[in-house]
Amino acid sequence: MIRQTPTVIVDTNILFSALLRKNSRFIELLLDPNYDFFICEQVLVELFKRKEKILKASQLKEEEIVKIYQILLKRINLYKEDLIAAEHIATAYELCRDIDETDTPHVALTIELEGLLWTGDKKLKEGLQRKGFVQLFEINN
Repeated sequence: MIRQTPTVIVDTNILFSALLRKNSRFIELLLDPNYDFFICEQVLVELFKRKEKILKASQLKEEEIVKIYQILLKRINLYKEDLIAAEHIATAYELCRDIDETDTPHVALTIELEGLLWTGDKKLKEGLQRKGFVQLFEINN
């Protein structure tokens, strides 16, 4: 019997949170081999733009943050946004446009890969659920 690991699309705020502390639940889960994690290119851009904020808010030294970031990037699959089907982008945009349209790539990738979206954005989660989108990844603390 082939056991398929769940596909989880990670949005920016989850990685941001993972970079704030060395031994966080986020890092522990991101390193769990029982999941296949994906991000879209937008995540790398957003984290780069927030680099100074991460350094300021983190309890870690810059070298430690860089090391964790490197480990996470080796573990997480990068999915080129150009490869996402146009109809999935359109569907995701309709779902996100009145919540936060900047989340469209994350939702589109979730639809594309038939995965689960892992976000810490409560407004996004609740807004998507109101529209019947239930492909959400929840962690039990």
